[in-house]
Amino acid sequence: MKVPLVVTDFIDRARNLYGDADAVSCGGERLTYGRLAERIDRASAAFTKLGVVRGDVVAFVSFNCHRLLEGYFAVPQMGAILLPINIRLTPGDIAYILADAGATTAVVDRALLGLIAPVAERLPKLRTIVLMGGDPRIPTALGGEDYESMLASAPATFERPELDEDDVAELFYTSGTTARPKGVMLTNRSLYLHAMGAVVGLGCDDRIVQLHSIPLFHVNGWGTPHSVTMVGGRHVMLPRFDSCQVLETIERERVTDMFVVPTMALALLADPSCATRDLSSLRRVMVGGAASPSSLVRALDERLPGCEVTCGYGLSETSPVLTIATLRRGVDASDDGRRDKRMTAGLPIPGVRVEIMGESATLLPHNGASRGEIVARGNSVMAGYWGQAEATREVMIDGWFHTGDIGTIDAEGYLRIVDRKKDIIITGGENVSSIEIEKAVFEHPAVAECAVIAAPDDQWGEVPMAIVVLKPGMELDEAALIAHCRSLLAGFKVPHRVAIADGPLPKGGTGKLLKRELREQYLKPSTGG
Repeated sequence: MKVPLVVTDFIDRARNLYGDADAVSCGGERLTYGRLAERIDRASAAFTKLGVVRGDVVAFVSFNCHRLLEGYFAVPQMGAILLPINIRLTPGDIAYILADAGATTAVVDRALLGLIAPVAERLPKLRTIVLMGGDPRIPTALGGEDYESMLASAPATFERPELDEDDVAELFYTSGTTARPKGVMLTNRSLYLHAMGAVVGLGCDDRIVQLHSIPLFHVNGWGTPHSVTMVGGRHVMLPRFDSCQVLETIERERVTDMFVVPTMALALLADPSCATRDLSSLRRVMVGGAASPSSLVRALDERLPGCEVTCGYGLSETSPVLTIATLRRGVDASDDGRRDKRMTAGLPIPGVRVEIMGESATLLPHNGASRGEIVARGNSVMAGYWGQAEATREVMIDGWFHTGDIGTIDAEGYLRIVDRKKDIIITGGENVSSIEIEKAVFEHPAVAECAVIAAPDDQWGEVPMAIVVLKPGMELDEAALIAHCRSLLAGFKVPHRVAIADGPLPKGGTGKLLKRELREQYLKPSTGG
């Protein structure tokens, strides 16, 4: 017997086994799995009435909330494609993504209409806007259907079409190595098997209470909408990250699990209420999205003595989790030895193979010293980039997905990230294209040359740093250039530091900028004095 692997199985199982159990806590509202599943069916029926058909792209512009969680099942069970939008982007960025994806419907939180209203006229394929959150009686910049009214008038059941496990279920846009965003296509099958691997790798069960501290628009909230629903756990929603509110929610909801990026963890530890809140319910905190300093892991260990603090690694193209730094048998039993392993990228989750590839596509030994590009294969790897066949071929080679990251694997199988082949800056968990920033810098009339590199930062992990050469006779200071960039870029993409170079930037024989030399010159540790 062969049964299609589709993500709707997860909500079906939860409805059948945990129908009376709490499914989600969101803004003071609680929904059981029975109620959540009914709302999902109503949403699918309502979208059908609006004209959404199989293969259509339905975008959500939303904070973390139960309505976005509903979209994770309501859209794919129609055979349509869910597109969660990063709400930290500019209206121009969002307009490009909606146009490139050909989105026909956008479900928008009323508080975020400012991201859509300025660009709506540039989106002829966007036929329908659905508004949610806030007070529907208050006029808004854009009209549209009200989400709750739409569900209330829709049938309580939905007859699904026959779904194919190879159908694209979700679409996530990532900056990649150029300024042109790429849509990552994730199929039912890849999402299903990723969830299975994550559940096994993390040891999830129905006792999990997952705080959604990571935005769900970040490649399915690192897989949590599927994995937590699959096991019948409880989702706890917060619209945005606020350290005081997160700590209060952990105590009140008895949260067991949360994912954070290093900057979130630092903010939690620095919050005055961290010392007094009862955080004893936490059993797992996973840190990802950027390199974690040993001091951070040690501080989390000290504040959360009964909690397993681990790191992990993944990409949008891999659904996303590839590795988790769980402790396997045979690991050094000392505290320092165990902490060292937990600070690595970790071990591959079940169903995934991760290797280090050298020149001529040779796989390198697991000796902790051989460095090469990190490559992966498995069912959770994407189907490809939306409408970009050439870009897909560049990363999917001979059955391996090429991450562009450089790493090592030790004799026990633990992956370590040591460098990035891609010119990507990961700041506070956000992937930022240096090329996009360079283009914005170059728009300033005083700039002759520019290179953007990643500079280490205690709070954000790393931040963009712009190194510029000015045109003869021109003057420009750091504050002025940063202000210029702020007018063109989303806040998290704006350079935090600017260096004015005295002469031409170093280049190779082909004219390509030698960023390694720039890093060595501008990021040297201070020797003091």
